[in-house]
Amino acid sequence: MDKKGKLLTIGQFAAMHGINKKTLMWYDEIGLFKPAVINPENGYRCYNYHQSPVLETILLLRELDVSINEIQNFIKNRSAASLKYLLEEKIEALDMQITHLQAVRTTLCSHHQNMDTLLTMDISEISIIEKEKHCLVTVDVDQNTSFEQEVELITAETEKYRLGRLHKASYGSMISVNSLLNGNFENYSKLFIEIPFLSYQAGLHIMPSGKYLRAFHKGEWDGIPKRYQEILDYAKEHKLNLHGFSYEMGINENVIDRIEDYIVQIEIPITG
Repeated sequence: MDKKGKLLTIGQFAAMHGINKKTLMWYDEIGLFKPAVINPENGYRCYNYHQSPVLETILLLRELDVSINEIQNFIKNRSAASLKYLLEEKIEALDMQITHLQAVRTTLCSHHQNMDTLLTMDISEISIIEKEKHCLVTVDVDQNTSFEQEVELITAETEKYRLGRLHKASYGSMISVNSLLNGNFENYSKLFIEIPFLSYQAGLHIMPSGKYLRAFHKGEWDGIPKRYQEILDYAKEHKLNLHGFSYEMGINENVIDRIEDYIVQIEIPITG
């Protein structure tokens, strides 16, 4: 006798699939998934093992947030082609959701690292660190670029890369090492956006891997030139060559109210 052909009660069938029997009753009522047999004497619903793949497909689609109407249409016209098309749609949506969650996790880790730095840092220290390569979106600015224009430029780039929310990226400013060596401490030339999982493509700026000088500045912006002079003196004393750009980024904006408490992290590639 084929045991798989035997009938199961609604309770047994529901338990086998890890759902409540009321779910099966509702699926029956809306015509989505009918029992194999309804006992004419007592009205009990019974199911067989061969219905399991169909129910599991329905449960999978529900887990993927496919609407009941979409599932009903699929069940009425069930085929390999229609299921393939439906799953392709949901896989694409799921990939987007995974990418979003990964980006949020990266942002949370970045904030966590910044808070750890704040709790352990020596604000006066200049140190040497190792960094991996990063791809940055940049916009060109100069001393004549107003704050309003900077906001417009950044907003345009966030829309271009479909960020949606500012917290999904890190932001900062760049000044060339040549400007620093020439004493032009306010000659900023770029703003940057660091977007998690952004792969290299034409037009992006590469923040190279390797050794960096890292320092911090606390307080208002007019004190940064003095800090840069200290960095230059440190590099000269230790026979370190600075190159490329200095990358500045605020690391405590979300936990302060006063500009006097604002901390800028400064990182500059080095050789030597």
